[in-house]
Amino acid sequence: MLPCVCWLQLILILLSSVLWTRGENCPATCLCPDPHTVDCSGRGLTSLPDEIPLDVRRLLLADNWINRIPSDFLVLYSDLVYLDLRNNSLSHIEPGTLSTSSRLVFLDLGSNNLTEIPKGTFGESRSLIKLRLGNNPYLSKVSEDAFLGLTSLRELELERNALSTLKVGALSHLPSLRVVRLEGNPWVCNCNFASLFAWLTENSNKLPNVKGLECSLPMDGRRVSLTQLSKDSFRECQATLTLTDLLIIIFSGISVSVVAIMTSFFLASTVHCFQRWSKGTKGDEEESEE
Repeated sequence: MLPCVCWLQLILILLSSVLWTRGENCPATCLCPDPHTVDCSGRGLTSLPDEIPLDVRRLLLADNWINRIPSDFLVLYSDLVYLDLRNNSLSHIEPGTLSTSSRLVFLDLGSNNLTEIPKGTFGESRSLIKLRLGNNPYLSKVSEDAFLGLTSLRELELERNALSTLKVGALSHLPSLRVVRLEGNPWVCNCNFASLFAWLTENSNKLPNVKGLECSLPMDGRRVSLTQLSKDSFRECQATLTLTDLLIIIFSGISVSVVAIMTSFFLASTVHCFQRWSKGTKGDEEESEE
């Protein structure tokens, strides 16, 4: 009798585990190992799966062929804290798509086909702690305000992309940043890189692989490690004026010249009027004496 009971218990446990893994609300091609996790990794998906439970907290979509995230996708998933979209075919993220998930803590967009991270991509996802954007071979532009509002972000991965320059404001706007990965990019050691180099030097403790950071010399294209450079390497850039600076100087010069001409004209007119008035007064006095 006892062996039968044991076998029955074993069958019930296995059956319940299967039902738990599949889940009543679990998408057909995915697994749900617990009530708040949906694992659709490596399922050959070309679009996001249907019927994802509204109370999902961990959504795993890695290693598929997904090329687009609808802008309203995360509106209903207010409990989502972990989103893994690495190794898909995403070429861009519509601004505001990710800002609707206020509880998102972890986001992996690595190994996709992203080309640019514009302003407003992440909205103000103040709960986001870790952001992976590495291994996007076509990612060559990151807006200075791309990460604005991510006040809790501690780890940022931008390694092995196509970045040759990066505005230092993109990093300095992150008050909680502790780790940033930038190695494996085709950085160019020109004057546009000078400000970023100064920031990296001052924040070297945030770089886990500082020895892996290299940049190309503008003269011969030779790659050198950032550890071989110093602030003196960019000494010539301190006296270099940007196009904006030149336009400001030219505009200021023109404005000063116009003001000077108008002032001179006003003074000359005033003197001329005064002289005519003086002559008229003298003439009146002479006629009165006669």
